[in-house]
Amino acid sequence: MTTAWDSSTPPEHAGIRPIGWMRVALRAVTTGTLVFGGLLVLLGVRLIERPVCGQQRPVTPHITQFVCRNALRFLGIGFEAKGTPLTGGGAVVANHTSWLDILVLNASKRIYFVSKSEVASWPGIGWLARATGTVFIVRDPARARQQTALFQERLLSGHRLLFFPEGTSTDGKQVLPFKTTLFQAFFAQELRDTLSVQPVSVIYHAPTGHDPRFYGWWGDMSFGGHLVATLAPHRQGRVQVIYHPPLAVADFADRKALARACEDAVRSGHSRFDRPT
Repeated sequence: MTTAWDSSTPPEHAGIRPIGWMRVALRAVTTGTLVFGGLLVLLGVRLIERPVCGQQRPVTPHITQFVCRNALRFLGIGFEAKGTPLTGGGAVVANHTSWLDILVLNASKRIYFVSKSEVASWPGIGWLARATGTVFIVRDPARARQQTALFQERLLSGHRLLFFPEGTSTDGKQVLPFKTTLFQAFFAQELRDTLSVQPVSVIYHAPTGHDPRFYGWWGDMSFGGHLVATLAPHRQGRVQVIYHPPLAVADFADRKALARACEDAVRSGHSRFDRPT
C-alpha cells in the first residue's frame, strides 16, 4: 500500500496475546465464511441475472449489502449512519480511510465502487471487487475520455457509482484535497441536467486505549498486518457515516466548483462529528 501524501509514522500496535490470536482466528473464520460464502451465492445468482438483466443488477447488490452489514457485526465494529442515502442512479463521493470502507459504505446502500486498476489483481479483495461490479480505472490522462464514457454508461444504466476523490487512503484523521478529474464525467450532456452527487463523510473511532488512527490504512502498511491488528482488540471501535444532501450537477459551473463543494461537505462532517478526545 503506497500513498502520495506525507503522513506521519504509522501507529504502533501492542503485541497480541494468545487470547488475542484466538479472537483473530475466530473473527477471520466467521467473517471469511460469511464474505466468501456470500460471494459464491452472488456468483450463482449472477449466472441467471446477467443473461436476463444485462448491465442491470436487481438482485445481487442486495446480497452484497447483507454480507457487508453482517461482516461489520462479526468483526464487532459498531456502525451508525446519519442522513438519507441517495436513491436511484447518481454518484457518491466519500473520504477514504481503509479497506474497511468497502464494508461500511455497502452496509447502508447498494453502490458500485470506482477503484484503481491495481485492486483487481489483489487476492481476496480483487475477487470481491470484480464480482460486485466495481469499475476499475487506470490513472492515465490518455485514458480519461475512455473512462469517462464508461462512467456515463454505468450512470445512465441507473447505477450509483462511488468515488474516492482523494485518490488514496489516509490515517482517518484528515480529509485530503479532492482531485477533480473524475468529476468531469458528471458534466456530460446526457447527465448534467439530471444527475446528483452525494457527499459522504466516513468517521472511524478507534477502540478505547488505541491510537486514534487505528483503522487507517496508508503508507507502507501491508494488508495482512493491518487485517490482523484490526481483528485483535477485545472491544472494537465504531464507524459513523454521514450522508449529506445530494448536490445537483446542473447547479455548478464546472468540475472544480462541484469537487470543491463536495470536499467542503465531506470535510465539515468529518471535523464536526462527535470525536472522542
